[in-house]
This record gives sequence, structure tokens and C-alpha cells, in this order.
Amino acid sequence: MTITFRYGLAALLAVLVHQAALAQAFPSRSISLVVPNPPGGLVDTSARLVAEPLARLLGQSVIVDNKPGASGNLAYQQVARSAKDGHSILVSYSGYHIANHILMDKVGWELKDLTPIGLITVATNVIAIHPSVPASTLKEFIAYLKQNPGRLNYASQGNGSVSHIGTEIFKQQTGVELIHVPYKGSGQAIQDVLAGQVQVFITTPPSVMGHVQAGKLRALAVTGKTRHPQLPQVPTVAEAGLAGFELESWVALYVASGTPAAIVQRLSQEVKLGIEAPETRQRADQAGIEVRFLAPADMTSLLDVQTSSWAKAIAAAKIKLD
Repeated sequence: MTITFRYGLAALLAVLVHQAALAQAFPSRSISLVVPNPPGGLVDTSARLVAEPLARLLGQSVIVDNKPGASGNLAYQQVARSAKDGHSILVSYSGYHIANHILMDKVGWELKDLTPIGLITVATNVIAIHPSVPASTLKEFIAYLKQNPGRLNYASQGNGSVSHIGTEIFKQQTGVELIHVPYKGSGQAIQDVLAGQVQVFITTPPSVMGHVQAGKLRALAVTGKTRHPQLPQVPTVAEAGLAGFELESWVALYVASGTPAAIVQRLSQEVKLGIEAPETRQRADQAGIEVRFLAPADMTSLLDVQTSSWAKAIAAAKIKLD
């Protein structure tokens, strides 16, 4: 029994030493942050926020690799199938991560294929409209929609995105009718909203904040619990008279499952240090994004809770992909 115990202890110590060596040797080359969205918007902005401090802390270059397409699935597939060594990191968007498996029969990746490093950013959403819409408040907007059912179009960042599902929940809760116009990311969507071809966009602040401040779009409300620091004049949905409607988007980092625990732990520690640095927080504030770190275990719990609630909301709103 004593010999067996000693051999077992020796094996455990060998594993721990090996794990520590892996963490120390990592990274051995540049790291790719694989983004499932085009440049611009919450996900890409979050990737660029974390890239600079992560490169400094790890001592290797960190490259932002935008890989949009197939409702984000191309990027998810790339990381899920990548080498299990931590050098390829998925910048995951809540809309894709939660909704794709609910809405699609085949996505080319499974939740079990990815291991969380941690949550990095969260953003409330803004209910923004083109100035041609005759409404100055959320109550006026809802009243106008009820008087003109199906007359206005709304943009989304794609089928199954937070902006799509969130707007459908808004429609369901208020009893209004809007026509869905999906885009491949926020960049293309915002151009048509600015032109007035699409009149409504519920999206994250980085996409619309500058245009609201310039008077090119009108912000009726933000969908979080508190007002946004860069849009202090814009009320929350609750303050604007619509109770019970909240919508947040999050961005988290993942690596391929099977990546050594020591590498996942080191990445998690360095990411936390990087995004909580004062200069990173300042850049995030300027971009209209809230830095909020969650460790891998907490990220898993958040995903479990939101997957359940989103599944119910999607079924109730009868959301289907084209």
C-alpha cells in the first residue's frame, strides 16, 4: 500500500511539474484572437481591447483575425479544430454562442469542443431609430408602431444574433410589428440605418454611440439596469416606461477543449490582469463597453443559465433561421 501510494504521489508530482513547464513555455509563437464578426462593433472592439495588454503580458504578438461567416460558425469551427495549445483563441459573442445550437441543426462545432478562459466585456444595448421616425420617446415610438404595423424595418447583426432575438422579444412584449432585415455584422447594418433605408436598430453602444452624439440617430433607451456613462441623457428602458425588458451582450474568450489546464489558467490570469488595467478600462469606457471579468467556472454557470432562458424566449418568439 505504501509503495502504491508513493508511486501515485510521484505520478501526480510529475503531472504537476509537466503542467508548470507547459505554462512557463507558453506561448511559443504569436497568438490569434479569432473573431466571428467583421471589424467594428462590440466583438471586434473587445478583441482589440484585450490584444494589446495580452501581448505585453505574454511577451508574444497577438493578432486579431476577423473570420465572419455562417452566423459566426466559421470562427467557432476554426478554434474548436485548432491545436490544443492555447495559441488560437476564440472571441465568442453571446448571440452566436447561445443561439446557434438552438436555431441550427448543424453548426460544425459543439459546446464541449470549447473551454472558457473567461468573460471579458459586457455591453448594454441601445434602442436607436432614424430621425425620420416621428417619435422622441420610447412610449411615442411604441405608440407609432402600433398605429403603423409592419411599416418600419429593423436591422440585426444577423439571424440569431442578440439584436435579432432581442428585437423579437421587444416585439412580443410590446405587441408591435417590425420587419426584420438581417446583415452580416453591425458595420453594414449601421450604414443602411444612417441612410434611413432601415429605421430601427437595437444594438450595442459602439455601433451607434458616435452617430447618436452627432444627431444622426436618435437613442430612445438603453436596455441595461443603469444608464450608459457615454449616453447619460438616454434613459433606461424601465425609466422610459417599459418594465421587464433587459438585454445585455457579452464577449468571452475560449480555447479548444483539451488545452492543458495550466495554459488555460495562465491565459485566464493574464487576461484578467490585462482587461482590468486602468488604461484598458479607460479605452473600454471611451468605446462604450463595460469591462467585466468572470473566471472559467463562473463563465460556464452564466452560459448554462442564459442558454436555458434564451431557449424559452426563442420558442416563445417563434424565431427561425431562413
